[in-house]
Amino acid sequence: MEERTASSSTVATEALGAWYLAKLSSVGSISEEETCEKLKGLIQRQVQMCKRNLEVMDSVRRGAQLAIEECQYQFRNRRWNCSTLDSLPVFGKVVTQGTREAAFVYAISSAGVAFAVTRACSSGELEKCGCDRTVHGVSPQGFQWSGCSDNIAYGVAFSQSFVDVRERSKGASSSRALMNLHNNEAGRKAILTHMRVECKCHGVSGSCEVKTCWRAVPPFRQVGHALKEKFDGATEVEPRRVGSSRALVPRNAQFKPHTDEDLVYLEPSPDFCEQDMRSGVLGTRGRTCNKTSKAIDGCELLCCGRGFHTAQVELAERCSCKFHWCCFVRCRQCQRLVELHTCR
Repeated sequence: MEERTASSSTVATEALGAWYLAKLSSVGSISEEETCEKLKGLIQRQVQMCKRNLEVMDSVRRGAQLAIEECQYQFRNRRWNCSTLDSLPVFGKVVTQGTREAAFVYAISSAGVAFAVTRACSSGELEKCGCDRTVHGVSPQGFQWSGCSDNIAYGVAFSQSFVDVRERSKGASSSRALMNLHNNEAGRKAILTHMRVECKCHGVSGSCEVKTCWRAVPPFRQVGHALKEKFDGATEVEPRRVGSSRALVPRNAQFKPHTDEDLVYLEPSPDFCEQDMRSGVLGTRGRTCNKTSKAIDGCELLCCGRGFHTAQVELAERCSCKFHWCCFVRCRQCQRLVELHTCR
C-alpha cells in the first residue's frame, strides 16, 4: 500500500510508541540503551522498560510492523484504509479521536506486541523466557502434552506492561485512557481465545499409537479477522461513575453491556470521503475501486457518489509456464490490458 505523508501532528502524545518502532528500519537492532533514548513516541517509563528489556525490543518492533500490515490488510477496501504517515502519530490524527478506528488500531497493536514476543520466546530468541512449561502431563482427551507450547502468558504480560503504561500514566479518570486500556486488552484476548492445540503422531508406519501435543498461538491473520468482526460490532460507550470509580457503559441503554473481548469507542467516525488534514482524514480521491461490486469497495460507495475515472493500463504477468527437468519452472512475461477505476 502506498504511504501518504503529512505534517507532524501536534497531538503526538496519543501515539502508541510501538507504532513508531515499526517505522524505524534504519535504526537496526535495538541493542544499546542509548538507542532507547532516541526512539520517538515513547514516554519515559517505556524508555526505562526498553533499557531493562533490550533483547525484547526487536520483537516489540516486529509486533508493531505486524499490526500495521494486518490493519492495512483488513481495511484495504474501506474508505479508511489504515494509511500510515512518516510522522507521529503514525496512523495520523484519526487515532487521537475516540473512534472505532482508533479502537481497532489500539487492539491490533497490543495484540501484535503480545504475539511477536510470544513467538520470540518459543523460538529461543530471548533469555528471559522460553516454552510454556506449565503445559505438561496427560490431557483429559488422552494425549501427552509435550513439545514447545507457546508462552502466551509472558507475551501478554509484556504487552500489558509496555503498551498499557502510557494509558495508566494518565490516571483512571480519563475516559480515553479507559477506552484505550479496554481495547488493548480486547486485542490480547483475541489471541488467547483462539489459541490452538497442535499435535504430532508417533508409531509404527505413521500410526498414532502415541500423540504428543502443544499449545500454539493462532496465525495473526486469524487474530486480525476476529478483531475486524469486533470492529464491525463495536459498542459506543460513555464514561459513568459506578460506585467509587469511573467506568465505560453503553451510550444506548437498550444495548447489552460489552464484554472484555468487544471493542468500544467514544465518538462516531467521520465518513472519510473528503480530505480534511485537520482531522487527519485523507479522503478517497485517487483510490482504486471495484466497478462491479455493490459492497464498500465498489466505486459507488468508496468514491462517495463523486464518480470515478476509468483508464486502460498494461499489466505484466507470468504466462505459458513450463516445468523443466530438473527442477525449475520457466515462464514468459505477457502483457494484458485491464481497466483501472479510480475515485474522482
